[in-house]
Amino acid sequence: MTLPYRPSAVVFDMDGLLFDTEALWQEALLSTAAECGLEIPSEVYDKSIGVRRSQCRGLFTSHFGEDFPFDDFHTDWRRHFWLIAETKVALRPGVPELLDLLDRLTLPRAIATSSSRATVERHLAVHGLTERFHTIVCRGDYEQGKPAPDPFLKAAERLGVEPRLCLALEDSHIGVRSASASGMMTVMVPDLLEPTEDICTLCDFVARDLHEVCDLVVGCGQERSRAGWREWRRA
Repeated sequence: MTLPYRPSAVVFDMDGLLFDTEALWQEALLSTAAECGLEIPSEVYDKSIGVRRSQCRGLFTSHFGEDFPFDDFHTDWRRHFWLIAETKVALRPGVPELLDLLDRLTLPRAIATSSSRATVERHLAVHGLTERFHTIVCRGDYEQGKPAPDPFLKAAERLGVEPRLCLALEDSHIGVRSASASGMMTVMVPDLLEPTEDICTLCDFVARDLHEVCDLVVGCGQERSRAGWREWRRA
């Protein structure tokens, strides 16, 4: 399986796709819960992945009850994250190589994320990537967050490229739903969550990492021996 055609622009998610931050958010979640004497069940843990942290209120109150002090919990969750992130935020495999390839192909690129602009700018600056993206779409730049298509549609608008001509790269289920709803070619690069059959129906491809995305972009229009999520599952 290949992409239908070579993209005219690429739109990246950030957490779990560019940076290994989703794992840190989950580590911070478990640390905060332990500090409060709480146990986080897998259904709450999994559903928090890829979701803006402040939007997890309903998820936590539905499990722990309406009296759950989510605002205090959220504050501690963020505090734990930044304590961990000071030393642990790392690039996901293949990020520099993919950005270099897009430079050679002169393809514009954007970030579409649920994170705040301050958080995005901080992560980019640490890794010297501030100038590698043509636009950044953050929380507050669109009306509805993921899984609504708004973040990706706003990114396409700012890049001046039709959504159907853009390649969206996502690691989470909620992000894949958002990208697919925007009409973009969608590739999932799994991080903490494996693709399900339902999610794979929304993807043009499931890649092991961004190195494979490089191969996918270069190989547009060429025959490929590896394809789709089933081969990813067998690996």
